[in-house]
Amino acid sequence: MMKLIGGHGLTPPQKAAVIVRLLLAEGGDLPLATLPPELQASLAHEMAQMDMIDRETRDAIVSEFCDTLEQVGLSFPGGMDGALDLLGGHLSADTTNRLRRLAAIHGRADPWLRVAAIPVPQLRQIAETEAVEVAAVLFSKLPVPLGAEVLGQIRPERARQIAYAMSLTGNIDQTTLRRIGLALMQALDALPQSALDAAPVDKVGAILNFTPSVTRDTVLAGLDIDDRSFATEVRKAIFTWANIPIRIDPKDMSKILRGIDTPVLLRAMAGSKGENLETVGFILANISPRMAESIREELAECGKPSEKETDEAMATVVAAIRRLEEAGEIFLIAGEPEAE
Repeated sequence: MMKLIGGHGLTPPQKAAVIVRLLLAEGGDLPLATLPPELQASLAHEMAQMDMIDRETRDAIVSEFCDTLEQVGLSFPGGMDGALDLLGGHLSADTTNRLRRLAAIHGRADPWLRVAAIPVPQLRQIAETEAVEVAAVLFSKLPVPLGAEVLGQIRPERARQIAYAMSLTGNIDQTTLRRIGLALMQALDALPQSALDAAPVDKVGAILNFTPSVTRDTVLAGLDIDDRSFATEVRKAIFTWANIPIRIDPKDMSKILRGIDTPVLLRAMAGSKGENLETVGFILANISPRMAESIREELAECGKPSEKETDEAMATVVAAIRRLEEAGEIFLIAGEPEAE
């Protein structure tokens, strides 16, 4: 039988339960999973024990909660992760990474959040050197796009072993899962840490993304002569206008174009020739028919841009795509290795 609670004699945990209940009723997205497990359990226990409260008690609790918030002059994030997020780029990357690892090892932070932030080359090295079972747990916890990128860079036979081992990881308890995450973070500490902020392949690829096409083709041709293996990896790291059809999910095309000025897009499309023409067709095929027809009409009326204007427009489109990728709003399809 339901019991109506009146008066203001509720305990602090009960008052917290009332506030949470109200916020959830209003559609609030509360990050309750970030609370320590014992607080999550306490909140659930309090809510399970309560029936209904009268309107006067509800209003009094809300008023008290608001008064408390108004008295707050300054708040700190709480915990090392929050402090490091607040400090942002004011600390060196090395110091930030070391403090995050220490916080996960010695505190309550989820070590898998830190593992997922490890650069791909180091994740690949861990996947190659750790036990197959541990690597399987690693891939089970990584975000799917990141896991796909790492798996695509390891030996095929090793990838097969890991994929099979993943079928055996379904019954791992939380304690064991945390221990594995901590062990991987400690294994990361044992890996050589480069003082540079990116691997040579990634850095060269990023630079060539924004160089004129003539320069890019000349550099790649030279790399083919000097070190064909390195040249192949650089080609896989490069993302240019010509790569859009093979590395962009068609359903993401409309989202990408919303962030690009129409004159820039028209210059890039109007100046396309050779291998770049495929991108023009890909864009037109993956937007609404009405928008595609409008672009075709404008392309028919606009003049032919210079090679410099075309390169700049293409680079602008590529930069917009990279920003969406870095923000996690889209994911690039892994580049296909070149046939030998």
